Amino acid sequence: MARPSRPAAALAVAAGLALALTACGPEAVTSGQAGSPATVTVTAPSVTTTPSSPTSAVPTTVTSTAAPTGTTTSAPTAGPSGSPTAGPTGSATTPPAVKGDLLRPGDEGPQVLALQKSLVDLGYWLGTPDGKFGFLTTQAVYALQGAAGLGRDGVVGPATLRALQRGALPRVQSTGSAVEIDISDGTIAFVRDGRPWRVLHTSTGNGAAYKSGDSMAIAHTPRGRFAVQRRIDGVRVAPLGRLYRPVYFYGGYAVHGSGSIPAYPASHGCARVSNAAIDMIWRENLMPDGLRVLVRD
Repeated sequence: MARPSRPAAALAVAAGLALALTACGPEAVTSGQAGSPATVTVTAPSVTTTPSSPTSAVPTTVTSTAAPTGTTTSAPTAGPSGSPTAGPTGSATTPPAVKGDLLRPGDEGPQVLALQKSLVDLGYWLGTPDGKFGFLTTQAVYALQGAAGLGRDGVVGPATLRALQRGALPRVQSTGSAVEIDISDGTIAFVRDGRPWRVLHTSTGNGAAYKSGDSMAIAHTPRGRFAVQRRIDGVRVAPLGRLYRPVYFYGGYAVHGSGSIPAYPASHGCARVSNAAIDMIWRENLMPDGLRVLVRD
């Protein structure tokens, strides 16, 4: 299936966002390997609720000098050992009957609630369905559109509804339990028994050049087979920015929470998800130490 192309303007915006908001990349790897102390913030930032205001509110924080970077500051909150107790059916679902052509961010009502329930039944995480087409629902629609090979605009029109009806999910290669990050589709799939059990939208490395110390680097997300190495239950303050509750799978590269997860690649190399999504990952222990991580195009 053909991949949608990004307009040049989106690439320029992505480059600016990457330099401003993300902390992943070779510089993060270097500082992590050096074992320098990190400042860890233990309070969670507020989660944005609308796509028009993607940046999280700055929380009131309590900081402390934590253990050397690269160590886990605390265990995840209690939850099942990488095996959720309940989940979506993963089967094709009947989409809501839409009056008119579109459902879009900002809409409210029973049609939005039906859309949310259909997404959750299929495996796309958006928190608790509430009938409001907000930030997390937009993220779930991005993920569905990416998995279906559609342009990611967050608007639910006829093509997106057809994708939902036929049960479009990311293609996965893993058997058993794993996490698969698909760069082209912008999805993270949590694989259970060889099938995508839960799916999130992600924003990864945008390919732009940026300054790392005294040299230049490229914002690239490494492809390959990795495993969860370490986790920090707080905010990691790194040379390139701040990472909320990062789960590292290769050197300084991690899945982490952010207030900005656009529909296109925008990071220095990490896989961004919403702050609410990374809280869910920790709460349900979906990325325990040693879990396989496959990153691919």
